[in-house]
Amino acid sequence: MATYNDIFKITHNDILPAQGSILISEPFLQDAYFQRSVVLLVEHAKEGSMGFVLNKKTDLAVNSFFSDLDKIPDMPIFLGGPVSSNRLFFIHSLGDLILPNAIKINEHLYFDGNFDALLQYIRNGHPVEGKIKFFLGYSGWMEGQLNQEISQNSWVVSRASNRSILLANGEDFWKQSLESLGSQYEPWTKYPKDPYWN
Repeated sequence: MATYNDIFKITHNDILPAQGSILISEPFLQDAYFQRSVVLLVEHAKEGSMGFVLNKKTDLAVNSFFSDLDKIPDMPIFLGGPVSSNRLFFIHSLGDLILPNAIKINEHLYFDGNFDALLQYIRNGHPVEGKIKFFLGYSGWMEGQLNQEISQNSWVVSRASNRSILLANGEDFWKQSLESLGSQYEPWTKYPKDPYWN
């Protein structure tokens, strides 16, 4: 008897993970953090990998933690992953001139940087939406762990535009990321979120 996994099985695209690539979860994952998630890898080395779930917005906003930001439009916080879930992280397109000590992910995206400089940038009225994205926690993999998960079809590797990464939110972004890989991934977008509902 065919299982859901057999019916929706897909041959992967054989793209290897790298800094700046994205991981798109396969539809069978039921993990609270990673179900229908898209993860940006900000670091990827032999020793391990680090990334942020891009499309899981929380009900929290950065503004609520800084009284002098109460007049600024809400800056949402996303659920970056299960590691250090009480710490705030951010990615941005501001570069290391505006935010010293920022780590370059690719030509347009950066991770971290001087937080005081970031707050000053915001207080000066500069735009945040589409330029900065905040996360609670991060997603981490030990040496060899991510490659093993990819070989077990837990993730498919791809790339997304920098703007879509900074604006990503919700399950639609997961579907759009799959659709951008071609029609072979369309069955994944049709898989029910909870197969027991059908």
